[in-house]
Amino acid sequence: MTLAGLILFGYLLGSCPWGYWLVRVFKHQDIRKVGSGNIGATNVWRTYGWRLGLPVVVLDVLKGFVPALLGVVYVSHLAGILAGAAAMLGHFRPLFLRFAKGGKMVATCGGVMFGVAPWVALTAGVVWLAAFLLFRYASVASILAGIALPVAAAAFGYPTSVVVFGALAALAILYLHRGNLGRLRAGTEHRFHFRRAARA
Repeated sequence: MTLAGLILFGYLLGSCPWGYWLVRVFKHQDIRKVGSGNIGATNVWRTYGWRLGLPVVVLDVLKGFVPALLGVVYVSHLAGILAGAAAMLGHFRPLFLRFAKGGKMVATCGGVMFGVAPWVALTAGVVWLAAFLLFRYASVASILAGIALPVAAAAFGYPTSVVVFGALAALAILYLHRGNLGRLRAGTEHRFHFRRAARA
């Protein structure tokens, strides 16, 4: 298994827009036209409930985890990071949606970290869960978990490549949540409710 093949596989797997596909199959709707318009798990869960939201979470995590783990096992730690980064890029600009706007990469990034640095992933997961339960803003939880990535990678003594990847992932998550940050400052960001939102 070559590095180029892993990167291509990562991008193609990351390009699978599970939030879009599952909503199309089971609800016959375009997730991009409801809620926040995002194809990620948060919008699917908020709009259609956990029965669709949870599978999207799992699938979005797996599409980062699988290429990253394969890279680590069969080539090198750096190959796992690059394959995982390609999956994140695919999630952001999916080939199967003709490179249209995709998701914000949080779940996929978590999967990548589970493949290359599981203790970092677990730490970021705990930060995400604690922040979400405290504030009930998925955006705040995602941003804080992203910031935790390079800090935890350095604290656990992972290679420099993991620390750098964590820092770049944190910057990407902050950039993709810039709209959420604006709504938080304006007081218009919606809190997450575990019950499915009512739709017209």
